[in-house]
Amino acid sequence: MESVFGEPPPAGGLTSPASNGAVNNESQLSSQNMGSSSFELTHTSNSGEAQMVDVSPKESSKRAATAVCKVILGKKVFDLVSANQMAKGVVLTVAKIAGITAAKQTSNLIPLCHNINLTHVQVDLRLNQVDFSVTIEGEAASTGKTGVEMEAMTAVSIAGLTVYDMCKAASKDITITDIRLKHKSGGKSGEYFWGQ
Repeated sequence: MESVFGEPPPAGGLTSPASNGAVNNESQLSSQNMGSSSFELTHTSNSGEAQMVDVSPKESSKRAATAVCKVILGKKVFDLVSANQMAKGVVLTVAKIAGITAAKQTSNLIPLCHNINLTHVQVDLRLNQVDFSVTIEGEAASTGKTGVEMEAMTAVSIAGLTVYDMCKAASKDITITDIRLKHKSGGKSGEYFWGQ
């Protein structure tokens, strides 16, 4: 464990050298915020090793998740994409297909993700003339024992990378940003919205 995660913290709790033994403020805030609903890292065993979560005791339910991403193109590339004049082809269509394909391959890309039978994947790309960007929204759904958040986030990430790949010859200033989960539903934690 030491070679991967470093030395364990001292028995008295986390301290910083400048605090003269006082408990780190971040630790205090974390424990105050967690209260009685403390959490654990489910992909790490008691000995600190990586593990795949056993979902067999869970009940199946309908699961859905939506993620978003933004690719800032700049005016020159934005105009080329809008006019379908990129040398590699129709950028938004290719990126859409790449995002859908990626969602279905999530467990092959992220080692501890479960292989999920997806019932629905949708990827939408929208051009924004205000900031010369592309907004990408991806949705994944399944009926099963584990959520589809990673599938939705993988969809928008790979769609964003595909936009970048198809446009990079025209500009080196393209930025992929704001990859985040927007909504999830199903499972024990139910429905949750971010940024509302």
